[in-house]
Amino acid sequence: MMKFAGSGVLSALLICSILPVQPVAAAGRLVAFRAADGHSATGLLMEASQRPAPAVVLVPMLGASKDELQAVGQRLAEANITALAIDLPGSSVPGEAGALAAWNGDVRAALDYLASRPEVRATALGVAGASLGANLAAVVAGSDPRVRSLALVSPTLDYRGVRIEQAMRQYGARPALLMASLKDSYSARSIRDLTKDPPGTREVRWSEASAHGLVLLAREPDLVRALVEWFQRTL
Repeated sequence: MMKFAGSGVLSALLICSILPVQPVAAAGRLVAFRAADGHSATGLLMEASQRPAPAVVLVPMLGASKDELQAVGQRLAEANITALAIDLPGSSVPGEAGALAAWNGDVRAALDYLASRPEVRATALGVAGASLGANLAAVVAGSDPRVRSLALVSPTLDYRGVRIEQAMRQYGARPALLMASLKDSYSARSIRDLTKDPPGTREVRWSEASAHGLVLLAREPDLVRALVEWFQRTL
């Protein structure tokens, strides 16, 4: 049985065969927005044709970029949900204690950006993330009531100090979708713990593929479809 813990090295190695990337012009446009600490963050915006539309922030795994989420974002846009795939502040685990947890600031800034757009329905915002991105998404969703729906791919209870148990309790009765491979032992155990006596809707999707994070989505197209349908139902 393969184990996929929160390892930055493993995440980087898995990126080699991620979701297919199409030319940016065909599926979105680059945008920039200011994070709370003042640095300029970047994202790939894929807009719904009918507006104002619900919107979702897509957060990648460590070592991946917004481009690896382009195919998912395009599927959301085709389902009339605007998607903003973002880059993380770095591609490896920072050396300073607590620095990784502070990366959730870019997710919050992405939500601010979407909420400020007239073509976005600010009362229908969601967040989805993979691996480290899932943990960052959960941390933000737990403390930001603007997040109405959440999707976590291969989350873990603790990704190098980015813990999500308390965040999910704070998230409360709002709906969450959790997905992982049954062969990804830490993520599978984490999901089981997070869905014990939940205060609200917690939908779980399992896979038999030996994969983690975005690689899991690449190998299991049904999970991408489930993610899109989830946000269609809950936003």
